[in-house]
Amino acid sequence: MKPGNEPGKRGAFRRLNVEIQQTADGSHTLFVPGINERYHSVNGAIQESLHVFINAGLRHLARERVRILEIGFGTGLNALLSLLEADRTEKLWIEYHAAELYPLPVELAATLNYGELLCPGRKELFDALHTAPWDEYVRITPHFMLHKIEGDCNRCELPGALDLVYFDAFAPDKQPEMWNQEIFDALYRLMAHGGVMTTYCAKGAVRRMMQKAGYSVERIPGPHGKREMLRANY
Repeated sequence: MKPGNEPGKRGAFRRLNVEIQQTADGSHTLFVPGINERYHSVNGAIQESLHVFINAGLRHLARERVRILEIGFGTGLNALLSLLEADRTEKLWIEYHAAELYPLPVELAATLNYGELLCPGRKELFDALHTAPWDEYVRITPHFMLHKIEGDCNRCELPGALDLVYFDAFAPDKQPEMWNQEIFDALYRLMAHGGVMTTYCAKGAVRRMMQKAGYSVERIPGPHGKREMLRANY
C-alpha cells in the first residue's frame, strides 16, 4: 500500500506528486518526493521483485495451485511477474489477491514500461491488471485470476487459506502503520499449512513481530544492493 498525503483514497493519491524514474535494470519505478521514497530499489525494480517475490516466494513454494495475497498492489509489477510465471510453466494456477488503499490512476500505470520489457507484444496483459475492476474476481489468463481489494489491509476483509504473501508496503520508517503486530498476527491466522511470506525488509523489529505471530523466520540473501531479506514460514 502506498500512502497519500491527506485522508481519502484515489483523490489523495492523485494529488500526490509522483515521478517516474528509471532504475539500473532499465525498468521504471515511482518516486514520491513527499516522503522521499521509491516503490522499488534503484538497483532495478524488476530484478528486486523477481528476487524477493518470485524466486524466494513463488518458485520456492513449488506448488501448482497457489493463492497469493499482496500487501500493496502498487505498480502491478509483482502481479505481472506472477502471471508470467504461471503462463510460462503452464502447470501453475494462481488466484491473486491484492489489497491497496491508494490505487494508481490507470493513465499513470499505462506509462510504466514493465509490459514492454517483460512481455513484448503482450503489453495488454499488464494493462489488464490495472483496468480490471476493483473488488471483483477477474480472469486475466487461463492460469491467473485477479482480485484487487480497495482498502486498508489493517481493516478490510482478506482471503484465507493463503499459500503465499508478498509483503510489499513502503519501508517501516516511511509507513509504520503497515508494520505492526496485529497485521502479522492476522496474516498468520489466514495462512495455509506450509505457507510462506516474503518481504524485502530485514529489520530485526519486523523479524521479531513475525516470530511472535508464530512464523519461523529466516534471513536469506537480499536482491542486488541489499544484503538480506526475510522469509517467514507457517
